[in-house]
Amino acid sequence: MHIREMAKRLQITPRAIRFYEEKGLIRPRKEESSGYRTFSEEDAWRLQTVISLREVGMPIEDIKGLLERLDQEEESLLAYLELQRAYMYDRWIEMKNVIHTTETMITRLKQDSQLAPSSMFELAEANKRLRQTRKDWVDRWNFNQLAPHYDELVGQAQHGLPHEKYEQVLEQVVERIAPVKGEKGLDAGTGTGNLAKRFCDRGIAMCAFDQSREMLKLCKAKNPAVETKLGTFFAIPYLDHTFDFVVSSYALHHLTDEQKLLALSEFQRVLKPKGRLAIADFMFINHSAREAHVASLREAGLDETIREIEDEYYADRSVLLQELTRLGFSTEAEKLTTYVHLLCAQG
Repeated sequence: MHIREMAKRLQITPRAIRFYEEKGLIRPRKEESSGYRTFSEEDAWRLQTVISLREVGMPIEDIKGLLERLDQEEESLLAYLELQRAYMYDRWIEMKNVIHTTETMITRLKQDSQLAPSSMFELAEANKRLRQTRKDWVDRWNFNQLAPHYDELVGQAQHGLPHEKYEQVLEQVVERIAPVKGEKGLDAGTGTGNLAKRFCDRGIAMCAFDQSREMLKLCKAKNPAVETKLGTFFAIPYLDHTFDFVVSSYALHHLTDEQKLLALSEFQRVLKPKGRLAIADFMFINHSAREAHVASLREAGLDETIREIEDEYYADRSVLLQELTRLGFSTEAEKLTTYVHLLCAQG
């Protein structure tokens, strides 16, 4: 189709289409004889993705970067739609935070008849820090590239290494959640879907999300019945109060301490009232325990192990438990291996 047909179909102007072409977001073919632009169905969906992301506020350069990554992965229409959905959830969560801040300002103003500039600044800055914390996460580990080798890596872990007793840890998560048929669960940061599979094998309806498209492909191959979505811990791609339980294994240690707290808040959001949560991940009981363990490794000359710990974000268990309590959960915790702890919480 030509540019005017495309403009009519998408309800935008030819000028807007030319603008997106100039920015390198679309690359229509040009007819040799006339020089007219011709657009394929793929061009139409790509342009629709651009329009949708612009409508929810994504900058042009960010859209260009996302589309370039999709081009490298040779993805199709489904990838464009999944990308739109993930970013819309991200914007939705961000807008909920902004609305909450505004409501707080209005409530304070009604109570005090005035709102001090310092108070307004404090609320605005808190919202800004929250937004920045959500945006600061970077995939330093390249999970798309790691995906084909992940199961082999975790399956070979020996005693004393982070993934020791990997299979037993996953089974512990299932046992502690004690799922019942008819319930619906979420595997957060599912990776290749090993934990989700254990629930599926028990006949439990499961959903799963991950930020890595390649991980999700492997998860879906293992678990055809699982609904998989592209998403992050800071904007879980599901509506409020959807799940009876949420589980997560070997994922939170890729988030900073501040980002972990945001993830806990998101778990609470998607859980039903009195919903259950189980997290199995790399942790230390508290900061003192971490310091003592690192000191013992240094004394033993295990500098490589120290580097591995410091390359990721092993949690302070006491901080997570405190935040879960603040969110209204009753909690339990136990140490399963040298590095893995299991946190269980009930709403």
